[in-house]
Amino acid sequence: MSVVGRLGPVPVTPAYEHEQLVAKLGIEIVRCEPGLVVGTMPVGGNRQPAGILHGGANAVLAETLGSLAAMLHAGPGRTVVGLDLSCTHHRWVAAGTVTGVCRPLHEGGGNASYEIVISDAAGRRTCTARLTCAIGRPPARRPGPVLPSDKSQEQPST
Repeated sequence: MSVVGRLGPVPVTPAYEHEQLVAKLGIEIVRCEPGLVVGTMPVGGNRQPAGILHGGANAVLAETLGSLAAMLHAGPGRTVVGLDLSCTHHRWVAAGTVTGVCRPLHEGGGNASYEIVISDAAGRRTCTARLTCAIGRPPARRPGPVLPSDKSQEQPST
């Protein structure tokens, strides 16, 4: 479901459309709805020198899914940034595709935390990640400029 110019339902700034890390790692968003974000990533092209899936690639998949979940929760006009990401790698993967499933642990007004479970093609858990995001409020609406009073409307003083 990845479309040029979008990551799931989230628009990508046009100037950076062709610089997205998810494209370089081959991450595909399979499902993206409130409470559940699912994505896949190939092992090929994302290996460490020993030939297995690089742990940093797992981290990118986890942060991508969790950030999308937080953006869906936050709604339009709000900014979402990652605060903390931890990944525990349970087993290595040498081939195929991994699937990440992201579900909320907490979704509040100012922050949200997610658990992302990454599994191999056989359904075995290979990594468990937790992402906490800060959710910024939309900028406060400032009053318009203060204009000098229109002198022509004032009563003449006597």
